Amino acid sequence: MPTTPLEDKDLNRRGFIRAATFATVLAGLPLGARAGTSAQASILMADAFDAPKQIDTDLLNIGYVEMGPKDGQAVLLLHGWPYDIHAFAEVAPRLAAAGYRAIVPHLRGHGTTRFRSADTPRNGQQAALALDAIALLDALGVQRAIVAGFDWGARTADIMAALWPERCKALVSVSGYLIGSQKANAAPLPPAAELQWWYQFYFATERGRAGYAANTEAFNRLIWALASPKWTFDDATFARTAKSFVNPDHVEIVIHNYRWRLGLVQGEAQYDDLEAKLAAGPPITIPTITMEGDANGAPHPPPAAYAGKFKGPYAHRLIIGGVGHNLPQEAPAAFAQAVLDADKLQG
Repeated sequence: MPTTPLEDKDLNRRGFIRAATFATVLAGLPLGARAGTSAQASILMADAFDAPKQIDTDLLNIGYVEMGPKDGQAVLLLHGWPYDIHAFAEVAPRLAAAGYRAIVPHLRGHGTTRFRSADTPRNGQQAALALDAIALLDALGVQRAIVAGFDWGARTADIMAALWPERCKALVSVSGYLIGSQKANAAPLPPAAELQWWYQFYFATERGRAGYAANTEAFNRLIWALASPKWTFDDATFARTAKSFVNPDHVEIVIHNYRWRLGLVQGEAQYDDLEAKLAAGPPITIPTITMEGDANGAPHPPPAAYAGKFKGPYAHRLIIGGVGHNLPQEAPAAFAQAVLDADKLQG
């Protein structure tokens, strides 16, 4: 249920105090500090991220964490698969301490986010996820936000920046321009590249659906290890996120997302016009910083392949030190700094 105004005010006040305390703990860490170097500080913030607030949109009841002043510049932080809001547990308080309003939602099929109707299709296509984010901003009364994310979240942020630039002040996107289309995804890749997408082909089968449903936690832990081969996350770190996979719609959303990409299932007709625009590869004109970890083990394009898609003020950053796919959780200081810098980026 949504919080009352008094509860919301109190939760935000306590969250901001925790954020400021946490930011003080982190202040002495170097820019590229990894999550593992501040594990105790992460635990201090766990309560805020383990008890998200809830808000209704037309389709969803969205679980989200909010930190920082209500009148601060909004920053929408979007996670990917198989991750959750804890990917930003060290980013959000840094931004809050800098005066920003950090908003971190669970994507559909994750955490405490739920569909409001049993009749709504459990659709994971890219346009649906992007409209979820726009609907959340509307519900929170946010007209314009900095959008930032990785994996599914980077794709969602890219789409928002491309199709609704008036709602986006700046963009931070891990692995750059990730907007795709079913037609483009139909083209075969070289064998080594296809091998990286093994789970996509697994999910295309009924065996894959059954396997993912039966072994969700073990499967996702394997993805973490493969996507971030040098990240030495501990059991507690994974367990905090694994709770978000125990969602009644999680398997359906994940399976639909990957099957839709390959054109094996249909999307919803209401998104057809948006998908046609996205299939054309629209440019992004707002100020943007793209990022990549030097040890990203997940499929990702080289920066030179997408630099031309960004027509406004633009910069790319390579984050070194064995940083993998989950960049905001592995290098939270660098990710938070990119958000601060994108806000001030000029051509």
